[in-house]
Amino acid sequence: MQDIPLNINFIAAVIFIGVFLGFFLSYFYIRKSWRQSLPNLIMGFFILALTLTMLEGWMNYTMLIFKFLSITNFAEPFNFIIAPLLYLFVVSQFKDVKKPVYWLHFTPFIIWTLYCVFFFIQPDAVKYNSNIEVMQLDIPYIYTTQLISDSPLGIRHYVNVLTGASFIIYISLIVRLLIIKSRELNQNLWKTNNKTLMALRNSLYHFLAIIAIFVIVKLIFKNDVGDYFIYLYLSFMLFMATVQIMNSSNYYEEVSSFLEGPVLKYQKSSLLDDQKNDILEAIISQMKSEKYYKSSTASLSGLSKAIHQSSHHVSQVINEKLDQSFFEMLASFRVEEAKAILKTDLGKKLTIEDIAERVGYNSKSAFNTAFKKFTSQTPSAYRDS
Repeated sequence: MQDIPLNINFIAAVIFIGVFLGFFLSYFYIRKSWRQSLPNLIMGFFILALTLTMLEGWMNYTMLIFKFLSITNFAEPFNFIIAPLLYLFVVSQFKDVKKPVYWLHFTPFIIWTLYCVFFFIQPDAVKYNSNIEVMQLDIPYIYTTQLISDSPLGIRHYVNVLTGASFIIYISLIVRLLIIKSRELNQNLWKTNNKTLMALRNSLYHFLAIIAIFVIVKLIFKNDVGDYFIYLYLSFMLFMATVQIMNSSNYYEEVSSFLEGPVLKYQKSSLLDDQKNDILEAIISQMKSEKYYKSSTASLSGLSKAIHQSSHHVSQVINEKLDQSFFEMLASFRVEEAKAILKTDLGKKLTIEDIAERVGYNSKSAFNTAFKKFTSQTPSAYRDS
């Protein structure tokens, strides 16, 4: 096998940064939302799938893949999980939408993964030739034999067509769902002021842009030669997502040390006791009268906007006056509401999943964890007792 020199340039550096940010974001999305927030958990796996695809593309672009031939095309099956994950993320935002059987949407990914085993078990010489072909390199192939075909049905040649079909099908389902929800809210999807619809619509725009770039690249370039355009756009998306998350973080509102994190918390706060009491009263009012905790997208920033206070001051009052974090307070109200429902005749008929959704949880496991923390019982055990 010929020794292929590495192709390291500005484009490779940008995509590498995008891959790093992708792993960084997906780790925290998954870790922070595990058994807590289903939409964020799905988004974490969505970013992870994109990142693994980008990593393979980066290795191909830099020619690094020739140093690790055994993992050639390792991310190919993820082509069939990206669009389903985006669809499931959108579905998870709406409580009243019938929840899909999630694993069914992963069937194409599982089938393609199993089919790719025929390629994965091929000798390195076959993968070496495959990389030369898809990258259109002016390098001679090496002679090799295959005991078994890497694509017995010959369908791996149509992976781009099948990927495009998957994208189109799921984009159509997403657009249909968003239009239905916008009509129910008497909103125009393309001019809506509903925050959830706006966020999902903007995500749709980005995904449509990815599809447009994908189609253009595949029409202009042969095989995988121009895929770096797609990865450059994905790197830009991940960079902007990172900036948005950092800008919305409450970390910068606290006195902090670069090495030690937040220190001397609230020491420089200008809030007087009377102001703290007023803020606490507004918080309790939102929770008890407006039942803010029932929103599945409830957040510290959202509560702060509702009572026209800064997130830092609201967090300070919750910490000092209630001796809780925002999420602990949120969980306590949700659990109390659930306990009240479970005592009713209706509560005895509803499923635990239904009750979880009624009090603001997107997942049964997150609800069970919170309920047990405050009552030392599962919701089912509490209802039976």
